[in-house]
This record gives sequence, structure tokens and C-alpha cells, in this order.
Amino acid sequence: MTIIFLLIGLSLLVALLFLAAFLWAVRSGQYDDAYTPSVRMLFDDEAPAEPATPVRRR
Repeated sequence: MTIIFLLIGLSLLVALLFLAAFLWAVRSGQYDDAYTPSVRMLFDDEAPAEPATPVRRR
């Protein structure tokens, strides 16, 4: 019977650790933008940069 109380105590401790880690992640901004990463592949790529040297025309 003692082992059950020990296991319940350990499981509550682990649950509280996970809750603390989750709250820390929420407060630090880990879940601010959940929409953009899922549609990022649908956005067009940026246009390539212009050449550094101008082209001379005759």
C-alpha cells in the first residue's frame, strides 16, 4: 500500500513539472503564432535580388 502512495506522489510531481514547463513556454511566446507555419509553404518566394553591378548598354 505504501508503494501506491509513493507512485501517486511521484506522478503528481511529474504532472506539476509538465504544467510548469507548459506555463513557461506560453509566457515566453512559444505559442504566439500557430497559424503561419502551417501555411508558409503556400507563400511565394521573394524575388531574387538585383545584380550588384549595373549592366552597361551601348
